[in-house]
Amino acid sequence: MSIAGNTEITADMVGSIAVSKSMVETTSSLITSHIEVVGKYVKYDTTIPEGSLFYRPQLMTSEELPNSIIKDIPENYTVYSLKVDMHSTYGNSIMPNDFIDLYFKAVDDNNYIIFGKFIESIKVLAVKDSTGHHVFSSSSNHVPAELLFAVKDEYFLLLRKAGYIRTNSIEIVPVPRNKNYTDKPGDTQITSEEIRAFINAKAIDARQNEGTDVTITD
Repeated sequence: MSIAGNTEITADMVGSIAVSKSMVETTSSLITSHIEVVGKYVKYDTTIPEGSLFYRPQLMTSEELPNSIIKDIPENYTVYSLKVDMHSTYGNSIMPNDFIDLYFKAVDDNNYIIFGKFIESIKVLAVKDSTGHHVFSSSSNHVPAELLFAVKDEYFLLLRKAGYIRTNSIEIVPVPRNKNYTDKPGDTQITSEEIRAFINAKAIDARQNEGTDVTITD
């Protein structure tokens, strides 16, 4: 039986076979010990066919699993899920650990279009399909449905407010950047006070014990 991506390798999945050195790739990546395999995970973009040998680039530790990033989110940060599709991810070119910008699009009360950079330098934690699988894993349908990233609670609240506003054609647009942007990321920050003000003008924060416990949008 093949071992799919993200699967933990257990002892019953591993066997031994004697082969001639001339029949295998004798590099330092070839694994010859059960100890180095059992308890590891198959990388999310890899499937190991039944009867295959194990190589180190195929495996990862539990700490390297994409979901492990979510467990290490700092205090006062919240995970946000942004709905996407193949088009908005530029043909599936946005990947985990990339740093991207978020742009904002809306139509104001005078029918003018509002468009500009909203939040910059956001690290993508995961890209998932509609079934919750990592889109680059062997078990995925490879059609992106959501980007996961973590932002300060203040930014999370703004993004959620924008999503609840029922008018003005609100749209949050992910924009990928180049490799240098990811290799040398800046601080995650709001770049448009005008957009922040527009969103806040359309919503009222819920306050506990002050006579209201809902957020109101127009």
